[in-house]
Amino acid sequence: MATMMPFGEDAHEAIDRHRKMRASKGFKTIEKYTDVSDADIEPGSAVLLECLGNLVANEMFGEGNFPADCKNKIFCDIIELKDKTSLLVIVTNDVGSDSLFYESGTEKFIEVLGQLNTEIAEAADKVVECVYGIPVVLKDNFIHSDNSVSEADDINDNQNGCDHGKGECGC
Repeated sequence: MATMMPFGEDAHEAIDRHRKMRASKGFKTIEKYTDVSDADIEPGSAVLLECLGNLVANEMFGEGNFPADCKNKIFCDIIELKDKTSLLVIVTNDVGSDSLFYESGTEKFIEVLGQLNTEIAEAADKVVECVYGIPVVLKDNFIHSDNSVSEADDINDNQNGCDHGKGECGC
């Protein structure tokens, strides 16, 4: 699932390059810039969402306004998408660690993306950070057939008003 809105020739070239890279790998590309829970995907399929940073920017700035609670909306959309899939892999960005000051809209974007990264990592079964191309596993919960979890974390805890345990989002 590609989330980059094509603005300008450079973006179109990047999209074409990504499609060519994936062409022989059996991927079906779905362009979905906002509202990812509404994506037309086959139930039980594996989904690669690339990338959360673009999705956040689209949701925050796409209509020219700042939705008051876009963080919870995006989180709930992702949980709903996860419930439709057999595997959901999310590519995201590490932002906010450069200690620079930005314009208020950019600061809000960094805050929202950072909070989403944290909340998604808490809800995820597995979290892998790629450092200079080297995968570093930060979390790996194995869920057994009896729904017990190898680690202490329970991914179905109720977070931010979402009822994840029932597969429905109450935001």
